Amino acid sequence: MCGIAGIVGRWTGATSNTATAMLAAIRHRGPDDHGLLVYREGTAWTGRDIAAPPDADVILLHRRLSIIDLSETGWQPLSTPDGRWHIVFNGEIYNYRELRVELEREGVAFTSQSDTEVLLHAFARWGHEAWNRLTGMWACAILDTTRRRVTLSRDPFGIKPLYYATTPGALAFASELKPLLPLPGVGRRVDPQRLATYLRFGVTDYGDATLLADVRQLAAGHVVDLDLAAPTIVAPRAYWQPSRRPRSPLAFPDAAREFRDLFVDSVRLHLRADVPVACCLSGGIDSSAIVMAMREVCGSALDLRTFSHIADSAALSEERWIDLVGGAAHARMTKVRPTAQEMAADLDRLVAVQDEPFISSSIYAQYRVMREIGHAGVKVVLDGQGADEMLGGYEFYLGARVASLLRAGRLGAAAMLLRRSSATRRIPAFRTLQVAMDYLLPPGASALARRAVGRELVPAWVNGTWLDAHGARIDSLRTAGAADILLESLQKTLGGPGLANLLRYEDRNSMAWSVESRVPFLTTRLADFALSLPEPYIIGPDGTTKHVFREAMRGIVPDAVLDRQDKIGFATAEPDWIATVAPWVDALLADDTARAIPALDHGAMQREWQAIRNGTRAYGGGVWRWINLVAWTRQHSVRYE
Repeated sequence: MCGIAGIVGRWTGATSNTATAMLAAIRHRGPDDHGLLVYREGTAWTGRDIAAPPDADVILLHRRLSIIDLSETGWQPLSTPDGRWHIVFNGEIYNYRELRVELEREGVAFTSQSDTEVLLHAFARWGHEAWNRLTGMWACAILDTTRRRVTLSRDPFGIKPLYYATTPGALAFASELKPLLPLPGVGRRVDPQRLATYLRFGVTDYGDATLLADVRQLAAGHVVDLDLAAPTIVAPRAYWQPSRRPRSPLAFPDAAREFRDLFVDSVRLHLRADVPVACCLSGGIDSSAIVMAMREVCGSALDLRTFSHIADSAALSEERWIDLVGGAAHARMTKVRPTAQEMAADLDRLVAVQDEPFISSSIYAQYRVMREIGHAGVKVVLDGQGADEMLGGYEFYLGARVASLLRAGRLGAAAMLLRRSSATRRIPAFRTLQVAMDYLLPPGASALARRAVGRELVPAWVNGTWLDAHGARIDSLRTAGAADILLESLQKTLGGPGLANLLRYEDRNSMAWSVESRVPFLTTRLADFALSLPEPYIIGPDGTTKHVFREAMRGIVPDAVLDRQDKIGFATAEPDWIATVAPWVDALLADDTARAIPALDHGAMQREWQAIRNGTRAYGGGVWRWINLVAWTRQHSVRYE
């Protein structure tokens, strides 16, 4: 796990200090070591302290967090012995040992024990066919000096980030926004469309756009070749995308057994490291499954450490479940209990860490857990991101399943599911039906229809006139065209904003403390298998979410956890927190920065906030978006015109 950056071509206005500044901006991602490659006029130089002149054809930069092959042979940038290929790589290739055996059979000789060298030789040998043979997370840049091109690639789910900015004749890339924003010519103008989507839904990280118009990202599961003569992004290619591939009928018990085998094998691969590996434990099914699978794979020899957030609200606390699983796994448990006052004090630091605004204060809870992991000296941690998106873990997926039944004309089955889920999961049937109707509404449905299903698209505190003038639209994210609406929703979430946001939060919060976070649910094998299953295997007949996965984990995870019907998630008592620090919110929303953001109707925002503050209106998620947007705008001097 590392941080990477670089420049392809000659960046106008760059100086001899540009590369050094870019490296310094991502030091937290790899404090163990660093390296540079300079390629100019057919010759490549690598080292730690070499000069990187602004007239170089290519500059590759690397910060190292030593995880696999801790020796000098794991240093980057890494080159092939013949000097043709060079790589900087952020991530892990978990099946590198198996791929190494294949490559050795083809005559490749290795000089290290690193997965980086395996990745470099795999691409040199197999070209773009290599990407679908990898199990891992990555963002990398590979220089081919013979063809005079640089290839950029990002893993199938976008677990590892890869941002870029362009100027005439050059392209700069990096693991975060921080190295790119100071470059000459990179502006701070907001992207109006991405801003509109953030204001309404709280999401930013999907596709190739960011909240800043001058910075893009390589989309998840994409690769692009840059010609050194004209290094511009031209038609990145998707080598993998989530897709529904129905398979021959598989009995439910057989599906559960196969999912179990795939999941346990994924955990086994994700444990590969030359340093100890710990786990985040929330008390929910996903993290509990990872913890218990770690014990299953490693036996009693593993010194299993877990790190948990404990909410300061009895209704949200999962401490009893954390203690149950931690005890069953014989784990050494560490618990973190952040407060509202600490969140307010740390907000500017958190905004800087995250690069872009984020959806809720739960991101601060995760940040504090990762800080504790870093302070404990742990370099690698497993986490459960992706399970809810793959296996229908959120409440709205129940609505998607009901929508599938309604679209198929199975009104009786839909009514039965609503009745049973209301009884077993205590989710009001009308709320589930609202979600179902939201999926069934056409994209151009009227504002009145959207309001009827509880999905008003343009809140009063949004300045719709400004958005319209800048060509930005707010459209529902829950459009469904297929018959199997639940599976279509899972497919879109795995490849869209829902998961992408969570992965950005995870990456920034962990790497801020030099911790590598691994997510064993997110492999293409698991995703392809889940999307091939019938919908009743995902959402059970009584509305049970993750139906097949709960059955798969029987005998590994305590039944009490698998039988949970509540869904707390990684939550903080945000309404209470905001009430506790209300004077701080008052000052922030009255700040000149807040008044200067034209996409907000400042008067309507203040009226809604005062109603919430006075208890005459229920707390809404918009408050956190205001807070974040104002803090982010102020910190980055964002321009809206």
